[in-house]
Amino acid sequence: MVFGTLYRLIGFTRVTFPLLMILSIVLIGGIVVTAKADERMIENFTSNPETRWIFFTDQVMGGVSNGETAFVREGNESYVRLKGQVSTENNGGFIQVRTKLENRIPQSAQGIVLTVRGNDKEYFLHVRTPWTVLPWQYYQASFQTTSDWKEVRIPFDSFKPSGRMLPTSLGPQSIRSIGVVAYGRNHDADVSVASVSSY
Repeated sequence: MVFGTLYRLIGFTRVTFPLLMILSIVLIGGIVVTAKADERMIENFTSNPETRWIFFTDQVMGGVSNGETAFVREGNESYVRLKGQVSTENNGGFIQVRTKLENRIPQSAQGIVLTVRGNDKEYFLHVRTPWTVLPWQYYQASFQTTSDWKEVRIPFDSFKPSGRMLPTSLGPQSIRSIGVVAYGRNHDADVSVASVSSY
């Protein structure tokens, strides 16, 4: 089915094996996302993602934010949706869905690429390493959403440590987990992620 879609899209009667190795097609909500040759898939939410991703809020530390995570599969769409109300009361201010990495990100990778949509607000990626021992330690980078699916690329050098005790630079192979986070201000959160890759 995927290869047939590829034939129709590029208009070739024959597709060589190297070309198939370079191009793979993912259908998301009626738009075609081309997986680039320099990307390595981390998660596409098609095979029991609920066994790999966990949802939690600032209530683990006394906050009052609330929300939920849904793993959605509709036709060719597979994605995680993080939705809820973020409150900074009681020194809180986040809801999050996070996964531990089963495989290390290559040292040569330059960053993380997401396919996302949301409610036109800013969200964050939090990554953890062997250095982030305490619950409030992480490396953080932001990304913007729109109501339409789009690709966002987040270079590793844009991730900032949450405190002075952490090394300032983030090595790709040191990353142990990735979290999608609504954070830091009072707001209604609604963000969906259809793929996570390194590039």
